[in-house]
Amino acid sequence: MDNAQIITIGNELLIGDTVNTNASWIGRFLTENGFSVKQIFTLPDEYNLVKKRVENSIENCALTIVTGGLGPTHDDITKKIVAHIFNAEMVMNEEVLDHIKKIFERRDFVFSKSNADQALVPKNCTVLFNTQGTAPGMWFEHNENALVVLPGVPYEMKYLMENEVKPQIDRFFPKRDVWATRYYKTAGVPESTLSDDVVGDLTQYLNNGVSVAYLPGAAGVTIRISASGESRQSAGRKLDRLSEVLHQKAGPVIYGEGRDCELAAVIGELLVEKELTIATAESCTGGMIANTITDVSGSSRYMLGGIIAYANDVKTGQLGVNQKTLENNGAVSKNVALQMAEGVAKKLGASIGVSTTGIAGPTGGTEEKPVGTVWMGFWFDGVRFALKANFTNDRNINKLRTEMVVLETIRRHLLGLESYPYQLNPQR
Repeated sequence: MDNAQIITIGNELLIGDTVNTNASWIGRFLTENGFSVKQIFTLPDEYNLVKKRVENSIENCALTIVTGGLGPTHDDITKKIVAHIFNAEMVMNEEVLDHIKKIFERRDFVFSKSNADQALVPKNCTVLFNTQGTAPGMWFEHNENALVVLPGVPYEMKYLMENEVKPQIDRFFPKRDVWATRYYKTAGVPESTLSDDVVGDLTQYLNNGVSVAYLPGAAGVTIRISASGESRQSAGRKLDRLSEVLHQKAGPVIYGEGRDCELAAVIGELLVEKELTIATAESCTGGMIANTITDVSGSSRYMLGGIIAYANDVKTGQLGVNQKTLENNGAVSKNVALQMAEGVAKKLGASIGVSTTGIAGPTGGTEEKPVGTVWMGFWFDGVRFALKANFTNDRNINKLRTEMVVLETIRRHLLGLESYPYQLNPQR
């Protein structure tokens, strides 16, 4: 496989003001398109340091991708550096200049010399036209190697990689192998349990360049399988048997396929199919579940609404939670979760009601109910139960995992599966 390097430039990346999402996105893109990413560098806006690294990379790597430093301010030095490296004259690209002027006219902004300078490009480059912004990308060829220079704004970089850089890669590197990758999303099972007990040993299927990886996150584990081949189709055929095995072994906990598959979207399809509606009553998750459900386009077909019942007065006044239940059991309890779920379903006229009440942390825990204690209530047209979980000391993780358990429980219930996330036991 052809090797590649990624160089991201900007002080803001090193000091933490900006999260470097470009490097991970480009790394995945290059891998899927037949390159082996050997190194990723993040550099400050220092002329000599960046120049040395780019020079080294274009001599030793088939493909180098550089992002950042193409803006109109004094610290945007990337274009000057590559012009120096190639000893290239800077020329005005009239098409880019006209594009920039139209953007400023449309936004009613003052057009300045620094903005016009963004249309200056090294004479030896192929301009990668950026319809999403003002800084063009640039493609350079050096012997048998290539250099790509792109703006650091993520959505501009992604547009250029997919629409301008990809055709250049296909032209310049026509004989490279490509990768086929499949993603299987799971929820409600820990990584070790998924790997050791659910899926088991896959060694006999990992030959001829086929690989498997488990990618854990707070909201679930993704199984990634990959293989390389002369074409996407031939690489994909290598994965077919392993895909069958994964479905045989882990089918019940796999909620969907694809890197961008979302649990809320899967649930939405089930609700539409079964002509059901849902409502949420949230305390410790503060509306996260409702937000995730409504992130799905078309969710108005099944999402009726939600109530953020953070205060006890809201639990009693809006959801009909019994005051005596609160006094005797506390807000973080099975009975309160059950009454919240039933209350929101009946109040909004939904087929399904779900609720959350817990101690997200990092403060507020007791010996009896430590931080991470969460009760989740469910009401399915008269059938009701609650799940109790003991998560972590981290507030954000606790909220994410609560959301995941609620959504995955809905999915499993709608499919008639008898298991529950993390093997939790329903209490009625």
